[in-house]
Amino acid sequence: MSGERPSKFGESFSEWFSWIIREAEIYDYGRYPVKGMGVWMPYGFQIRRRVIEIIRRLLDETGHEEILLPLLIPETLFKKESEHVRGFEAEVFWVTRAGLNELDVKLVLRPTSETALSYMESMWIKGYRQLPKKYYQIVSMFRYETKMTKPMIRVREVTMFKEAHTAHETFSDAERQVMEAVDIYRRFFDELGIPYLISKRPQWDKFAGAVYTIAFDTLLPDGRAMQIGTVHHLGQTFSSVFEVRIQRRDESLDFVWQTSYGISERVIASIIAFHSDERGLILMPKIAPIQVVVVPIPGRDEETTRRVREFAREVAKMVSDAGFRVRVDDREDMRPVEKYFYWELKGVPIRIEVGPRELGSGKVVVFRRDKLEKRQVELGNLAEFLRELARDIENTLRERAWSWFRERIKLATSLEEALKLAKEGCIVEIPWCGDERCLQRVVDEAEGIDVIGIPLPTIESREPPKDGSRCVVCGAQARWWARIGRKC
Repeated sequence: MSGERPSKFGESFSEWFSWIIREAEIYDYGRYPVKGMGVWMPYGFQIRRRVIEIIRRLLDETGHEEILLPLLIPETLFKKESEHVRGFEAEVFWVTRAGLNELDVKLVLRPTSETALSYMESMWIKGYRQLPKKYYQIVSMFRYETKMTKPMIRVREVTMFKEAHTAHETFSDAERQVMEAVDIYRRFFDELGIPYLISKRPQWDKFAGAVYTIAFDTLLPDGRAMQIGTVHHLGQTFSSVFEVRIQRRDESLDFVWQTSYGISERVIASIIAFHSDERGLILMPKIAPIQVVVVPIPGRDEETTRRVREFAREVAKMVSDAGFRVRVDDREDMRPVEKYFYWELKGVPIRIEVGPRELGSGKVVVFRRDKLEKRQVELGNLAEFLRELARDIENTLRERAWSWFRERIKLATSLEEALKLAKEGCIVEIPWCGDERCLQRVVDEAEGIDVIGIPLPTIESREPPKDGSRCVVCGAQARWWARIGRKC
């Protein structure tokens, strides 16, 4: 370990986050000689892989099929949909040369795949009997991020881009798919213990080419909102341009209706931000590369030490047989306390300590990383105890994260109060007249404050503002709510 440990909260969050991903050997950022690109280290890659396994399972269970599209998109294809191009033209990377030769057609490094997949679907999909079609891929995508880059949060190569694309016979079928996507993401984030709000983006902030966009947002410890997932109803924007035309069940011809939805490594960033502390990483057992570490405590003589190590291996075998990923740390060049700090930094959820006192006692000492608590456990009950403890750790982390998050969702009835709360690091809900020009005024006039979105009555069970409530911007009768805050 090297360097001091900055605070997790407030303006030092970025420093703390950089410290934890470096010292826990998750993600090496800033040393690769291309700005905005990081390297997943072996330990971090295992966490990433287990998170991907969860979203892959949820998609597979709901009838999605995994595909793999080319990384390069020809300019002729990319520029077919003008609104989409305008939304991305400042962010794309262009490939213009191959060896010594100028390319006849410039190529785009994939910023997203609506154009590429719609082109292929025009050849794959011909009739309503083939629908719905639900595809996804987990790939790298590239956007020339012009703001200050941040590891995992704001990068130029998104290395964990899960994008799903679906095709449907009617608008309402696509709308039902939007709701299924929202439900998939809710289950995904709930499983990982990441708290969120679900909001509809204002029209100026929707995905380029979409009819509308629904976003999942969370809140980082520095009080900045971060988008962690989006769902887009694309209408017929891309299918009409790329001639993805079908024969409907009434024998008429029409273009398919499409949706798309995506997540990125911001999911991993959220896991770290919510569940970790000043000691280091804290991982849910389900995504931890090592769920249990067994640390032998040497005795005063070589024979006792040998017996302790042998006992540690026996305990590890019991833990492994119970279905846990386990490691015995029998390094001789580190004291037990150094090993404790090392594995706490790495976020291993459970530690078992065995020393001379445990020999022949039929007990071991079990430490839980989330609460920093120890207790003695009978060997005969160890397997069941660990299973229950793993469940309790996950529930504790989930409840702790949601409790902190809910405390920072505030309601304000005046713009002055709303801006004050937003600048203090809250997401603020305000009464709103329904005119997006009022929300645009907030963005234009309140430096550093953005519109997070509009709560959806179809998703959130809530009442409109009371009669007599006024829009905090224009003073007209408030018809619904809007959310504002600082974005990362």
